[in-house]
Amino acid sequence: MSVALEDREGLPDALRVLVEQLPRGTWEAHPNFSPLTRFWLDRHLMFRDVLGRLQDGTRQFLDGDADAQRYGRETARMAQFFLQELHAHHGIEDHHYFPVLQGLDGRLERGFALLDADHHALDGHLNGLAEGTNAMLTGLAGDDPRAGAGALEARLDGFQQFLDRHLVDEEDLVVPVILTYAPEIG
Repeated sequence: MSVALEDREGLPDALRVLVEQLPRGTWEAHPNFSPLTRFWLDRHLMFRDVLGRLQDGTRQFLDGDADAQRYGRETARMAQFFLQELHAHHGIEDHHYFPVLQGLDGRLERGFALLDADHHALDGHLNGLAEGTNAMLTGLAGDDPRAGAGALEARLDGFQQFLDRHLVDEEDLVVPVILTYAPEIG
């Protein structure tokens, strides 16, 4: 079974040991659920929200319900914010949080390697998203402004699948580790 982000349908069973004991619906009631954990999960929600707004804005433009100038301006602003924040978020995880968490339960070391591989895979998708956004912005001034937006829509939809798969798997691995071991990561 492949565990690459693009091929994965969830965490492999061997990495689900803690989430099976602490399922998602129980997290917030757990005594080790901290404000930092809430903040981290809220960042994930924000990434999903901004990506959804990029998708919605692109669909509105393609449906003729948005002005090209406004669409270009809003998409450029949101895409830049999204790309910068997601890249910074992954950097903090890779260099601060994950090194603390990965040594707490040897059964999950492969899971942190998987998340690291996801971050590298997502870097390529983030670069593609930046290129697609730039191509759309250039295309808005061309003969067929909808062509670049259509290509961006396809890229956003594909990226949404990869990002959601990564975020769900990351949450299912990381939050149970935090709840179980209550590490000092703040």
